[in-house]
Amino acid sequence: MHSGKLVGSVDRRRIELAEHLRKLLVVCTTRTTTAQAPAPTGATALLKRAVKGAAAPSSDISGDLLDALLAVANKALECGYDDELNLALVISDTVLAHRKNSRAGWRLRARLLETLGDEPAAVAAYERYLDLTDDDGFGVRAKVAGLRAAADKERDLLALLRRQCPRAEEFAGRPATDVWAEGLAAHAVGDWTEAEPRLVGALLTLAAEDAPVADRQELLSQYLDLRLAADRGPAALPGLTAALALYAEQRRTRMRGPVADPTIGGVQWISLGEFRNLIAGKSICLVANSGRVGASSLGAEIDAYDLVVRFNSYRIDPEHTGSRTDIHATIHKHGFNWDRPVTTRLVFGGVSGDWKYSLRNRLVPGAQKHLGDESLRWPVRNIGRLSADAWPGIPTTGFNMLYLLDFLDVSPTLDLIGFDFYESGAYRVPEAMKLAITSVHEYTSEKEWVMQRAQRVTDLRISLR
Repeated sequence: MHSGKLVGSVDRRRIELAEHLRKLLVVCTTRTTTAQAPAPTGATALLKRAVKGAAAPSSDISGDLLDALLAVANKALECGYDDELNLALVISDTVLAHRKNSRAGWRLRARLLETLGDEPAAVAAYERYLDLTDDDGFGVRAKVAGLRAAADKERDLLALLRRQCPRAEEFAGRPATDVWAEGLAAHAVGDWTEAEPRLVGALLTLAAEDAPVADRQELLSQYLDLRLAADRGPAALPGLTAALALYAEQRRTRMRGPVADPTIGGVQWISLGEFRNLIAGKSICLVANSGRVGASSLGAEIDAYDLVVRFNSYRIDPEHTGSRTDIHATIHKHGFNWDRPVTTRLVFGGVSGDWKYSLRNRLVPGAQKHLGDESLRWPVRNIGRLSADAWPGIPTTGFNMLYLLDFLDVSPTLDLIGFDFYESGAYRVPEAMKLAITSVHEYTSEKEWVMQRAQRVTDLRISLR
């Protein structure tokens, strides 16, 4: 039914959702359906259903079907519309009813609850996810800490507003929508003395009723904008400054989580030229996260290179993968292995702002000596100048790293170990094994580029120098 709603959609997110629904329907070739009464609509109804949960069905679902369901739910959650949130909720209910210890199911549940604005329930679901995993590659612990700290700051802000505007108590407890409208009407005629207690009273009521976070945040923002515009003179400035500081801190903490060390542990930022000097004259091997490497018995040979490069969610098994990592190249979107000590960490990302945000939130102080600066952020596009016309696909982390090393051309040995472009499956840390091999990359084009430059090729090794 939902697939039918998406026909002809012009929203990119819904087009991607339609593709994942198509894949789900391929997996689920035979399915028994039962008629159900129409579910209530709207974000509030969804939130009530999400908190209540669903009864456990009697049958089970296969691993392939589970993965396809989760892929659909994640795309639906990205859309953010009520219809898609309802779809994600149905899938969340189903997954956790069948697999009560599903890590992906609990993380989906937590993200859904966070989107719907029920942060206490989201924190509980995130903590359930953390209980089930040893590798927090998605930064959930920082997320939980941020949500808790933000809730504390929001309570501090409301307590401050209560003290600054004692008359707000007269209006707290009345219907928030009506009181807020009265406050706006008073402000419209220039009567801030009557407007402010009503606006603050409505905010206190929303907090007492545990209204969705998005609603509370929107009205807090509107109230502060109106208070700024009121301009009551220098005497009011300290109180306004204090309120704005608390508002900004709770917003910032909710978005990024607390940052223990804003200086990033005294890391040495390196540019393209400085990275070149670090690798010049040294033999380098790039180790793929492939099933072939995981059974290679090449550990000793890998560790014999001067520099060992690993990628994203790499997994260490000394007999097969070697034990040393000198350079960790990773996409900015995931946090796998960022806490593993390495000499150099290169973080790749296509959008400068998102890249900086991830560094600010994910980088672990003391876990790296050198960190690539913006000149090393996106080698294929920014160094190679390969536009989307010349290279339509989004370059993988491995291809960005290999392109960079080939471009610099200062290594006497440049070997790729186990690069079969996922023909043998993935070999990653356990938490990352369920990540889909995404279709946005041009694996065929990357393989062709590599083979055109290969000097020697064996079953497990491709030598470019």
